[in-house]
Amino acid sequence: MRRARAAHTTAVTGWGLAAVLLLAACSSPAPMPRIEEPVVVPPTIEAAKAAAPAPVIPVTWPLTGVAGEPAARPALAVKIENTAVARPQAGLEQADVVWETIVEFDVSRFVAVFHSQTPGEVGPIRSVRPMDPLIVAPLHGLLAYSGGQPGILDEVVASGVQSLSHDRGVAGMYRVSARSAPHNVYGNPQAFWDQVDGEHQAAPQEQFDFARSPERASAVTGGTPAAPLAFRLSAASSPSWTWDGTAWLRSEGSNPATAASGARLSATNVVAITADHPDTGYGAQGGAAVPTYSLVGSGDAVVATGGQTIAARWQKDAPDAPLRLVTADGASVTLAPGNTWVELIPAGKGSLTVS
Repeated sequence: MRRARAAHTTAVTGWGLAAVLLLAACSSPAPMPRIEEPVVVPPTIEAAKAAAPAPVIPVTWPLTGVAGEPAARPALAVKIENTAVARPQAGLEQADVVWETIVEFDVSRFVAVFHSQTPGEVGPIRSVRPMDPLIVAPLHGLLAYSGGQPGILDEVVASGVQSLSHDRGVAGMYRVSARSAPHNVYGNPQAFWDQVDGEHQAAPQEQFDFARSPERASAVTGGTPAAPLAFRLSAASSPSWTWDGTAWLRSEGSNPATAASGARLSATNVVAITADHPDTGYGAQGGAAVPTYSLVGSGDAVVATGGQTIAARWQKDAPDAPLRLVTADGASVTLAPGNTWVELIPAGKGSLTVS
């Protein structure tokens, strides 16, 4: 009886095991848990930044700082008389720069420099003086004059400019019948430029530093308002300049200064240079000494632009170096784009009054 039960139990157990195995075989296996792969985010690498574009510097005329395409020709300096019988002069209103100097007998004469404009006529043209080579040598251009003493002519040649003298029969210089000699020598600037030689064809280098716009000029940004500029260059020469809101207007004493064209003589910038004014070994009529200016070195200056003035220093390192304008700490003084008149004040004898 016990043996029968045991067999039955065994049979049942075997059948149950078989059923379990069969059920396991017929069932789908349980899915394995999904393992997410980590997402790798590459580091952000900024593209190399493009270099900042170089500032665009406008092309300007070198003697005025005015925007434009400079003509491929040299600067032309012309020695022009400034006595009462010489006024009104021809062409001064078209000069880029005019230098006013005092020669013998306290007389004022101009060195008018042309480059951006071409007057039809200039004059009266007078003889060269010892300070002229110091003024024009940095331009390395042309110097037109009516003649001069042998020693001074040698200084002109040594300065490196091309000499154009009426006494040597230069083309384009002539006498007019409307005035008496020696106040009647005039010239044609284009005829002078037509005679340029192979060593003087280049345009001049910039002689002063210019701001890009009038409101950025040094006297405008850091100067003080100025009433008329009253100069006493000599006993016979007292020019003045008055700001009219647009330009400085020139007067000879109390008389408005005009050109032969009728245009009022004016300037965007007026620069006062104080320098020693020694006599030279050259003599004039009656034994009068011919002076010059000591322009290699440094000294006091005043710059007038936009109705304001600023104190400055002038610096000229060599006869053929440009005259530079700087502040007391050596920073460059910039002018407004436009024409410039330079008043050379004899130290100890002349003066500038700004009221």
